[in-house]
Order: sequence, then structure tokens, then C-alpha cells
Amino acid sequence: MLYKWRKEFEEFGEGSFPGNGNLKLTPEQEKIHELEKKLKDAELEHDILKKAIGIF
Repeated sequence: MLYKWRKEFEEFGEGSFPGNGNLKLTPEQEKIHELEKKLKDAELEHDILKKAIGIF
């Protein structure tokens, strides 16, 4: 168990033990996650605007 914790700390640093269901992400993974969220929001906004144009 200690070996696993030590390896995890070496890989993720302070983010190794986030608790409460938070994800352990590297900075690159955090950036990807953030960009995917922004893309999803933009696609939703685009769909809403397309529907609004159809109504007017």
C-alpha cells in the first residue's frame, strides 16, 4: 500500500490524494477536460441559437 501511495505521489504530486470523488489529473489532462467542457457548452449554445432562428 505504501508503495502505491508513494508512486501516486511521484506521479501526481500534491494532487495525489484529492478525496471526495475529485479526479487526479495531470495539468495536461486538466486542460483537455476544461477544453472539452467549453466545447460542449459552445455546441449547446449553437444548437439553441439554431432553434431560435427557426422560430423567428
